[in-house]
Amino acid sequence: MLGPEALEALRGCAHIIHAGDIDGAAILDALREIAPVTAVRGNNDRVEAKRLDAVIAGHSHKPVFHLEDGVLYVNPGSAGPRRFKLPISLGFLHVAGSAVRAELRTLS
Repeated sequence: MLGPEALEALRGCAHIIHAGDIDGAAILDALREIAPVTAVRGNNDRVEAKRLDAVIAGHSHKPVFHLEDGVLYVNPGSAGPRRFKLPISLGFLHVAGSAVRAELRTLS
Protein backbone atom coordinates (compact mmCIF):
# COMPACT_ATOMS: atom_id res chain seq x y z
CA MET A 1 0.00 0.00 0.00
CA LEU A 2 1.26 3.42 -0.96
CA GLY A 3 0.58 6.07 1.65
CA PRO A 4 -0.74 9.54 0.84
CA GLU A 5 2.50 11.08 2.12
CA ALA A 6 4.44 9.13 -0.52
CA LEU A 7 2.12 10.31 -3.27
CA GLU A 8 2.46 13.89 -2.07
CA ALA A 9 6.26 13.65 -1.94
CA LEU A 10 6.32 12.44 -5.57
CA ARG A 11 4.23 15.32 -6.91
CA GLY A 12 6.28 17.32 -9.39
CA CYS A 13 8.47 14.39 -10.47
CA ALA A 14 9.08 14.13 -14.22
CA HIS A 15 9.33 10.32 -14.14
CA ILE A 16 8.87 7.67 -11.43
CA ILE A 17 10.88 4.45 -11.28
CA HIS A 18 9.39 1.70 -9.10
CA ALA A 19 11.94 -0.95 -8.07
CA GLY A 20 9.52 -3.82 -7.50
CA ASP A 21 7.22 -5.40 -4.93
CA ILE A 22 4.44 -3.26 -6.35
CA ASP A 23 1.49 -4.83 -4.50
CA GLY A 24 -1.07 -4.41 -7.26
CA ALA A 25 -1.93 -2.46 -10.40
CA ALA A 26 -3.73 0.24 -8.39
CA ILE A 27 -0.37 1.46 -7.09
CA LEU A 28 0.97 1.95 -10.62
CA ASP A 29 -2.29 3.67 -11.65
CA ALA A 30 -1.93 6.14 -8.78
CA LEU A 31 1.68 6.82 -9.67
CA ARG A 32 0.81 7.33 -13.36
CA GLU A 33 -1.53 10.14 -12.33
CA ILE A 34 1.58 11.99 -11.14
CA ALA A 35 4.13 11.14 -13.88
CA PRO A 36 5.13 8.42 -16.36
CA VAL A 37 6.20 5.23 -14.55
CA THR A 38 8.84 2.61 -15.27
CA ALA A 39 8.52 -0.43 -13.00
CA VAL A 40 10.15 -3.82 -12.58
CA ARG A 41 8.63 -6.85 -10.93
CA GLY A 42 10.00 -7.78 -7.55
CA ASN A 43 10.12 -11.25 -6.06
CA ASN A 44 6.71 -10.67 -4.39
CA ASP A 45 4.96 -9.46 -7.55
CA ARG A 46 2.79 -11.83 -9.54
CA VAL A 47 2.11 -11.79 -13.25
CA GLU A 48 -1.31 -10.30 -13.98
CA ALA A 49 -2.13 -12.06 -17.33
CA LYS A 50 0.53 -10.11 -19.22
CA ARG A 51 2.94 -12.09 -21.35
CA LEU A 52 6.63 -11.51 -20.71
CA ASP A 53 8.93 -11.49 -23.70
CA ALA A 54 12.20 -11.02 -21.83
CA VAL A 55 13.63 -11.07 -18.31
CA ILE A 56 16.88 -9.19 -17.69
CA ALA A 57 18.98 -9.74 -14.58
CA GLY A 58 22.59 -9.10 -13.73
CA HIS A 59 23.30 -9.98 -10.13
CA SER A 60 25.52 -13.01 -10.80
CA HIS A 61 27.79 -11.21 -13.33
CA LYS A 62 27.74 -14.44 -15.38
CA PRO A 63 26.88 -13.67 -19.02
CA VAL A 64 24.19 -15.97 -20.35
CA PHE A 65 20.99 -15.93 -22.33
CA HIS A 66 18.51 -18.64 -23.10
CA LEU A 67 14.97 -19.08 -24.31
CA GLU A 68 12.55 -20.96 -22.06
CA ASP A 69 8.84 -21.38 -22.78
CA GLY A 70 8.97 -18.45 -25.22
CA VAL A 71 10.61 -16.08 -22.70
CA LEU A 72 14.14 -14.80 -23.32
CA TYR A 73 16.27 -14.77 -20.14
CA VAL A 74 19.28 -12.46 -20.34
CA ASN A 75 22.21 -11.72 -18.04
CA PRO A 76 24.62 -9.39 -19.85
CA GLY A 77 27.44 -10.11 -17.41
CA SER A 78 29.61 -7.28 -16.16
CA ALA A 79 31.30 -4.54 -18.19
CA GLY A 80 33.25 -3.33 -15.16
CA PRO A 81 36.26 -4.92 -13.50
CA ARG A 82 36.67 -8.65 -14.03
CA ARG A 83 34.66 -10.72 -11.54
CA PHE A 84 36.10 -14.07 -10.61
CA LYS A 85 37.17 -15.74 -13.88
CA LEU A 86 34.18 -14.45 -15.84
CA PRO A 87 34.63 -12.49 -19.08
CA ILE A 88 34.08 -8.76 -19.25
CA SER A 89 30.94 -8.45 -21.32
CA LEU A 90 27.78 -6.55 -22.07
CA GLY A 91 24.52 -7.36 -23.78
CA PHE A 92 22.27 -5.80 -26.37
CA LEU A 93 18.55 -6.40 -26.54
CA HIS A 94 17.18 -6.02 -30.08
CA VAL A 95 13.45 -5.35 -30.30
CA ALA A 96 11.63 -5.27 -33.62
CA GLY A 97 7.88 -5.23 -33.23
CA SER A 98 7.07 -8.28 -31.11
CA ALA A 99 10.40 -9.99 -31.85
CA VAL A 100 13.07 -9.81 -29.16
CA ARG A 101 16.60 -11.19 -29.40
CA ALA A 102 19.72 -10.81 -27.30
CA GLU A 103 23.30 -10.32 -28.38
CA LEU A 104 26.15 -10.97 -25.97
CA ARG A 105 29.38 -9.13 -26.66
CA THR A 106 32.55 -10.25 -24.86
CA LEU A 107 35.00 -7.39 -24.40
CA SER A 108 37.91 -9.41 -22.96
